[in-house]
Amino acid sequence: MYYYRFHIGDYKRSTDHLTNGEDIAYRRLLDMYYETESVIPLETKQVARRLRLDLNDLQIVLDEFFEKTEQGYLHHYCESQIQEYQKGASVRRVNGQKGGRRKKDSLEQTKQEPVNNLAGSEQGSLTNNHKPITNNHIKDMAPPEGVLESVWEDFVNQRKAKKASITPTAIKGIEREARKAGISLNDALQEICSRGWAGFKADWMTDKTKTSWADKQREWVAEATGKAYEPDVFDIAIAQTRGIK
Repeated sequence: MYYYRFHIGDYKRSTDHLTNGEDIAYRRLLDMYYETESVIPLETKQVARRLRLDLNDLQIVLDEFFEKTEQGYLHHYCESQIQEYQKGASVRRVNGQKGGRRKKDSLEQTKQEPVNNLAGSEQGSLTNNHKPITNNHIKDMAPPEGVLESVWEDFVNQRKAKKASITPTAIKGIEREARKAGISLNDALQEICSRGWAGFKADWMTDKTKTSWADKQREWVAEATGKAYEPDVFDIAIAQTRGIK
């Protein structure tokens, strides 16, 4: 397998008690298990050397999360996901030899294919990581790291309403512009939703910040003078811009 979906919450609940070394050992063992689609070999010294792990950390994780068998260390959840993946791959190979699936069969197969969940039991459609994510897959997408589920849901619904697809490239572009603006990806997505934007540019945020700052200065003037702002009232923001003291 070249791809599996990682669910942070499920993993965290299962591994909060691990040390840093044990946590790294577990992650690398899972990667090795999915990549090789086979059990972890019994020769733990060779495994520790291959994965650059402390032998003691490796053994603690194997004893807690894996079952030792004659063939090697077995992980039941990984096995179930690999079997589902191989089953789906076999179906796709057969369909490919027949010239591809009909449109209806393709939709049905997409609904039935499992998500390669790391530590949880949720299931959904499997999306190959080399293909763009279309609107058919948007509902099943997990929020990017650091983005609240409520914000992500609003963003997904808005993109869907605008008939705009959500691709990894699009998210990376928004995240890049958010860094330029000095805000998080979560805040950038909130701005997109609240303003009805289809995308995000750092320059748009800069213009908004300038306007907000000027408005705040006018509020201070109104508070200090007891009068609402009017064009003939001395404007601090304009005065500072023109170098007036």
